[in-house]
Amino acid sequence: MNDDPLMRRLKFRAWHRGTRESDYTVGGFFERYHETWNAEEIAWFERFMDEQDADIIGWALGTIPVPDEWKGPMMDKFLKLDFVKIEN
Repeated sequence: MNDDPLMRRLKFRAWHRGTRESDYTVGGFFERYHETWNAEEIAWFERFMDEQDADIIGWALGTIPVPDEWKGPMMDKFLKLDFVKIEN
């Protein structure tokens, strides 16, 4: 595990959203990509986690449009959902 307190805090927040769906989505995104993030991308993720779970899931499923402020390379990666792993 990363010894960086910020990354430990982000990991915890990503995996403890409040619903299992959000945990898998946001936590899975963190696990898949966090090691490659630069400071700007980390800041993006910190702001992203302040959004409501219903909005994040809606964006991920395409049921609500992604606001312009979130569009870009990070959201493009998020919307792939290639990181969601559901365990039995």
